[in-house]
Amino acid sequence: MRLEIRVRPGSSRAGVGGEHAGRLVVAVHERAVDGKATDAALGAVADALGVPTRRVRLVRGATSRDKLVEVETHDTQEEADLLELVDRLRSAR
Repeated sequence: MRLEIRVRPGSSRAGVGGEHAGRLVVAVHERAVDGKATDAALGAVADALGVPTRRVRLVRGATSRDKLVEVETHDTQEEADLLELVDRLRSAR
């Protein structure tokens, strides 16, 4: 499943939740230097969705705050459950 996210690097409160222009907001402590914020964002998405980090990969947006990530799912039920969780995260914060 693919997911559009908006990364907020250098945030004092890290976490996943809220929405910005239809994208899931991912706030991370790391600054946008040498891909550290991107790596932290991928890890935060994996943690929020309860999947291993290796199942979340960047598709587009390495140098942008707006990114497209792909979350590897095993079946349609898992994908439906994750999409439901993403909807709840968007409405949080």
